[in-house]
Amino acid sequence: MRRMFVLVAVAIGILFFTNVAGVYAQQGSQAGQYVEQVGAAGAINWSSGMITAVGVGAPPERFYGKPQARPMAMRAAQVDAYRKLLEVANGVRVDATTLVRDYAVESDVVKTQVEGIVRGARTIKTDYMSDGTVEVTVAMPISGAGTTLSQAIYPRMMETQGLPPAPTSGYPATPAVPQVPQAPQTPAPTATTPSEVFTGLVVDARGIQARPAMSPKIVDENGEEVYGSMHVDREYAVQQGMSGYARDLTAAQSNARVTNNPLTVKGMRAEGPGKSNIVIGTADANVLRASTETLTFMKKCRVMIVLD
Repeated sequence: MRRMFVLVAVAIGILFFTNVAGVYAQQGSQAGQYVEQVGAAGAINWSSGMITAVGVGAPPERFYGKPQARPMAMRAAQVDAYRKLLEVANGVRVDATTLVRDYAVESDVVKTQVEGIVRGARTIKTDYMSDGTVEVTVAMPISGAGTTLSQAIYPRMMETQGLPPAPTSGYPATPAVPQVPQAPQTPAPTATTPSEVFTGLVVDARGIQARPAMSPKIVDENGEEVYGSMHVDREYAVQQGMSGYARDLTAAQSNARVTNNPLTVKGMRAEGPGKSNIVIGTADANVLRASTETLTFMKKCRVMIVLD
């Protein structure tokens, strides 16, 4: 009897620690990621670029205990999940002043595309409850290969902003400015030491209540844009988003997106209704503009933003 008690206790202990380890592993898998909860059943993981929603379904009461109850509950849960996913997707911030739903209202094409992406969302989890209800979790990508939210939004965004189509190579040309004749000037002395080569940009925006967006903007203290939609190649933006997001500075600095030598700057404040425009110091902006590789890594969207 005593031996049986010991065996049962050991089995319970193993089961307990296995469950605890599973919980910590699940929490650790999202450590440092920026996840924005939307209501009780939706979330935007800005680090992984995924939008998720949970739907709940139950069979009609007269079908409880019958074979068709579970399929009917499953179908109801899927319909509920897709409805909630569309709500979350429409509420995604495009920039500091615009949401996805704003573009969907203005353009039937964008609305149809967004609805189509939602209908194509993957079911990533299904839970069957003891009371007969079913919970279904569905997910859709913000950016990446295939049909994504970025493919629906970025072309329309750049069109409304009057930006030229994405170049096939090189950096987007700057509009020509009429030349005004000037008196000859003595050339300013040039530095003998070449500027440091940076491979990306990390913006530490913690403590200023900044919030993520598909098209964030970084400006200097004079309001001059340092990084934004006019600096990127559309194909890179669609494939990986204009910036990555993280909660941990060290993780952001070591992220493969910014490779091995990113320039790290501190955000001074967040501006715009959506708090997605980040102001950095003029000195930091000048260092960034002086980098010989700035145009290359900006075009390729090698930017990470750290948020609280």
